[in-house]
Amino acid sequence: MSEPATRVEHNADHTRYEVYVDDELAGHTDYKPADANRAFVHTEIFPRYEGQGLAKVLIRGALDDTRDHQLGVLPFCPFVHRFVQKNPDYLTLVPSWARERMGLPAA
Repeated sequence: MSEPATRVEHNADHTRYEVYVDDELAGHTDYKPADANRAFVHTEIFPRYEGQGLAKVLIRGALDDTRDHQLGVLPFCPFVHRFVQKNPDYLTLVPSWARERMGLPAA
């Protein structure tokens, strides 16, 4: 049996990123535009998809796309904050003025 197809899409109309498993919506991470940044405020993986590592896939995809658009990240969502802490290559996305306020190390 093959692995399910997983993809992350930017839903700009709803200011969020969505993760799909075999074309079924499995969760989302919401953000609010904040000047040259995206303030990530909430991440949710639907119950039937929990425990499959989809939050990491979703957040990585959202942050990579945010970087590609040359925007910064304000990780107010605890999942996004923890992801940035555990993956220091994403620290540079958090503006220097916000790192100390959010308890993140300097990049």
